[in-house]
Amino acid sequence: MDLPVMPPVQPMLAKSVKGVPDPATFTDDEHPGLLFEPKWDGFRCLVFKDGDEVELASRNTKPLTRYFPEVVAALRSPGVPERCVLDGEIVVAHDGRLEFDTLQERIHPAESRVSMLAETTPARYVAFDVLALGDEDLSTHPLAVRRERLEAALSSPPDGVHLTRTTTDRAVAEQWFEQFEGAGLDGVVAKPLRGAYEPNKRAMLKIKHDRTADVVVAGYRLHKNSTEERPLLGSLLLALYDDAGSLRHIGVSASFTEKRRGELYDELQPLVCGPEDHPWGAWSEVTASGGKAAQANVSRWNAGKDLSFQLLRPERVVEVGYDHMEGERFRHTAQFKRWRPDREPSSCTYEQLEEPVSYDLDEVLSG
Repeated sequence: MDLPVMPPVQPMLAKSVKGVPDPATFTDDEHPGLLFEPKWDGFRCLVFKDGDEVELASRNTKPLTRYFPEVVAALRSPGVPERCVLDGEIVVAHDGRLEFDTLQERIHPAESRVSMLAETTPARYVAFDVLALGDEDLSTHPLAVRRERLEAALSSPPDGVHLTRTTTDRAVAEQWFEQFEGAGLDGVVAKPLRGAYEPNKRAMLKIKHDRTADVVVAGYRLHKNSTEERPLLGSLLLALYDDAGSLRHIGVSASFTEKRRGELYDELQPLVCGPEDHPWGAWSEVTASGGKAAQANVSRWNAGKDLSFQLLRPERVVEVGYDHMEGERFRHTAQFKRWRPDREPSSCTYEQLEEPVSYDLDEVLSG
């Protein structure tokens, strides 16, 4: 492979901001304003293509090529330039919306399973930037130029490859922010049109949904630095009651200071209980014995990571911040806000969660 931009390359990153920013604050004589895009909920992926040789690289520069043979095949098609370096996202869709959990299943060591999933739940590549075309390095060019070149390069993309929609209209971006969540998207990204491509720098802006929910604390995991002499809480296991009255795991809350980890560990010890006193007792017992349910406590990204947990009587309620849901769970780690002693755990149900308006993913991709 011989390209003007060669791997490894760390992608340009984004920092979170509140609300869709005003393009007028990003002034430039030649390329003023912002380019807004949907924020795709998938695996960030840089594509390096030199003829039939195609490499897919993750955000942390690890190879993704073997996990997505159907994406590699699509990128080899005539609708994609013979020699190019693209930035984009690998996504999987089902029933008109993105499915991140299904996408995660693709990171599997068995080639037979990868091949089967490539057939049953094929992934797609959504391109939103270009770093090189032919022998030309475009990474130092303004985004306005790169976008123009990308549109020309992917004017007739093959099946499985898409060019992301964009707008310079703030009102349209705000509409996307409200509508596209129903198709499983993650918010909106804003990029200065004057900006060059800056690897590993937070030169873009991301706008994500900001919501809160009152949830039950059902257990905790210890921090990796916890010791018998100084036990530290790593994360809180969060839960909600479903319509049948069952306590369902909905996610975790973490990111505490070391001092707060020690305080939380001490604070929660009176609630420690055994499997016989907890709705998740059977799950906990099987996990502890190394049975099949232990698979639920193995990290897909780090097989050696200990995800065992301590059960707590589900008597305390905490308010957490979250951005959006993936099925019945928080898509990302929830942010601890405050304890809610005024709430009964039984009142913490899925009904409090905001339901995004349904929106067809094909409408986003074909716009």
